[in-house]
Amino acid sequence: MAHEPPAGPFTPGGFDTRRDVAAGLPLFLVEQWRASDRTDGEARRLLSRHETRGYSVVSDSAGLTRLSQRLGLLEVLALIDRPKRILHACARAAGGRAVGVWAADNAQLFHPETVPASTLLSALLTAQDEIRRHCEVRIGIGAHLGSFYELSGGLYGAEADAVEEFAENDTEGGEIAVTQAVVDRLPQGHPFALRPKDGVGGLVGPVHQVLDGPRLDIAGLGPAWAAEGWPGESGVTGEEHYPIPYSGAFYADLLLLDARPGDAELAGRLAAEHLRERTVVLVERSAAPADTPEVELLRGLSLSAAMRDVGVSLLPPEGAVEIKVAGPLGIYLFDEPAPAVRFALEMRAGLAAREIVGRIGVAAGPVLAGRTPGGGWDVAGAPVNLASKMAQDLGTPGRVHLSEAVRHALGDHDDLAGFEAVRSAVSGVEMTYWVG
Repeated sequence: MAHEPPAGPFTPGGFDTRRDVAAGLPLFLVEQWRASDRTDGEARRLLSRHETRGYSVVSDSAGLTRLSQRLGLLEVLALIDRPKRILHACARAAGGRAVGVWAADNAQLFHPETVPASTLLSALLTAQDEIRRHCEVRIGIGAHLGSFYELSGGLYGAEADAVEEFAENDTEGGEIAVTQAVVDRLPQGHPFALRPKDGVGGLVGPVHQVLDGPRLDIAGLGPAWAAEGWPGESGVTGEEHYPIPYSGAFYADLLLLDARPGDAELAGRLAAEHLRERTVVLVERSAAPADTPEVELLRGLSLSAAMRDVGVSLLPPEGAVEIKVAGPLGIYLFDEPAPAVRFALEMRAGLAAREIVGRIGVAAGPVLAGRTPGGGWDVAGAPVNLASKMAQDLGTPGRVHLSEAVRHALGDHDDLAGFEAVRSAVSGVEMTYWVG
């Protein structure tokens, strides 16, 4: 079982503001927890200051595997951008706001409890209508009314995890699924057509599909989501845009690609300009079970902060960067495969020294990486997905998993002693990777 570090300060610089904002870890809260007696009562006291109640709305794109087989990375990013713009415009019209940074194909919104459930459902139905009319990509949406902890711009807690889980794993493209807590807020005799969604729910109770109902009349919806200005330009403010995980220059190019679908020459030119061959290291730490959800949350954050400390201490001074440490995951980017593999092996040993078990995936290929508007880093591309599949879907705790590209790039490198080839299938795709 993983043990938390002893009470006391982090290594120098561990609590500076830039790192806290960039990484998304609420380090201020971790420091308070570590300095406390770490009881359930203390966990509740610390978290109560950050508790909020309302609707968490989470979306996940469908059919990306099929799209990525025929389109390049930038073309896929352009396609998933438009649904996010539509969802954000509809949510704002219903009194909601964006949560976190909307990286990859995921999005999250928060609506205060004062928003009528009927208004929320009408806004989501309007969003799905607009997406069907104007987008090639479809999204599944999950919503839950509950209590959450808002920390460093994100929603945490058992209920937050539960709604993300069913939205990402149990919704289909074009679907809206809401929990019983949302349905209970609808007025008697409401006009929405609902159907129970079997086998989904758990902690957040029964889940229902929203099949039909009145739409929310949003004046100027088309111009609202079609606006192509970057925050700070053309009078567009940050609140009018979803939390874009790209630089202004790249996002302008992405919008150009969205406006010219099928333009192979433009797609090729932008890919040559923005994509680089890099190696991704993805680390998933072991869980932090506890008797109560509050203690489990703070213990998990403490372990993630410890993982971040280990990673920062091992990163070489050049040719590597920490992308993020969020929840149980850490993602790192390297210019070359050999230092990435060496880091992965040392990271495994460093975590083990703190009695933290990690499973690690290392993959190489073209990626898009850069600074986000909030000052952090983000990365997208097939190597991220492959590293995730090896570590999270197929991985063995305590082992390092290498993609074929990484293994072949290293040849007879000494660090590969003891690695063996494994062939397996995930999401219907056969793949070979090396485990050691």
